[in-house]
Amino acid sequence: MTHSPALPKKAIILFDSRTPGGSTEQLIDSVGKKLAEKGIEVEKAKCKSSGNYSFVEEFDLVVMGAPIYYLLVSSELLGALLQSNLKQAMSGKKVALFLTCGSPELMANLLYLPQLKLNLAGSTVIAEKIFAPDQLADQAVIGSYVDDLLAAFANG
Repeated sequence: MTHSPALPKKAIILFDSRTPGGSTEQLIDSVGKKLAEKGIEVEKAKCKSSGNYSFVEEFDLVVMGAPIYYLLVSSELLGALLQSNLKQAMSGKKVALFLTCGSPELMANLLYLPQLKLNLAGSTVIAEKIFAPDQLADQAVIGSYVDDLLAAFANG
């Protein structure tokens, strides 16, 4: 009897960052590396408000991340949810969210995460994290976030 190995899970990290190579993008690369270390095939794509996101349908897990600018989630990521086919492409997907900001975590949870979550009807948010400036390069914090989202993915 032949056993066919399961295909590896695929994850896409959709993000916005105004500074190429900046702290948010470095965090995204660290999250991607931690996922890859767990055997997950990872790709990343920078969001544009008017992009075509049909390719998202081929991924098992969608990780979305962005910084906060002037009390709003970065405009291209939020714009992609509102103005493109991203919301439809993510329907039925398991989604993990993270934001980078200097605000206290309670404030960020009340003001910023809902900006994304309101636009994710039809998707299941399995993990969310606010990364404070001192956590952006903290491999233990990043690893804990990845472990939590993978545990939630497996259980959900």
